[in-house]
Amino acid sequence: MLSFTRDEKEAIYKAIGLRRDIRSFRPDPLPEEAIQRILLAGHMAPSVGFMQPWNYILIEDEETKEKLAYAAEKETRALAIHYENMEEKHDLFLKLKVQGLKEAPLTICVTCDPTRGGSHVLGRNSIPETDIMSTSCAIQNMWLAATAEGIAMGWVSFYKKNDVRDILEIPPHIEPVALLSLGYTDDYPDAPLLEKMGWEKRRSLETLIFQGKWGNVDHGNQR
Repeated sequence: MLSFTRDEKEAIYKAIGLRRDIRSFRPDPLPEEAIQRILLAGHMAPSVGFMQPWNYILIEDEETKEKLAYAAEKETRALAIHYENMEEKHDLFLKLKVQGLKEAPLTICVTCDPTRGGSHVLGRNSIPETDIMSTSCAIQNMWLAATAEGIAMGWVSFYKKNDVRDILEIPPHIEPVALLSLGYTDDYPDAPLLEKMGWEKRRSLETLIFQGKWGNVDHGNQR
């Protein structure tokens, strides 16, 4: 079995607890070695059938970032309409800064190739979505690695996939799963932004644990 020192274990849980979704960035360039470590962390993620469906498109030029930011802003305006009949949510939504694509010195588009590994991928035939799940594992690894490097990251999910495909010349069968903005920040919150703004509260872990079957909340026999 693997063995970790107490300090090593605390460092892992510290990165998990401090990870935040950031929207404000300084323009300072990022060290190339840190970027490579973050990408390697993503590449070391588990994947169903070891299909490794991810690719990473690194975007630093201003013109492309402007186009991606516009695509995100367009979807943000469209989403705001859904909250028009929910006054409190609508006002909060309009105050949210949902992306920092133009500010961040680096954006990484993480994609998923559902054809990687061929027509039969071990463990994927029953649940095709495991390719996206695997890609999400890579993104989480990147997020934790960035946190450990002192680099802020924001996951932008307000966009139409075909807009991103067109801007980045991504083939039609490839899924653009995430736009990740990376950079240094002067505004690193002590709690998730949506929690601080009152959009939602963190749920109690105890209420999310069932024993044996769905809905069984009898915690008297917990280990």
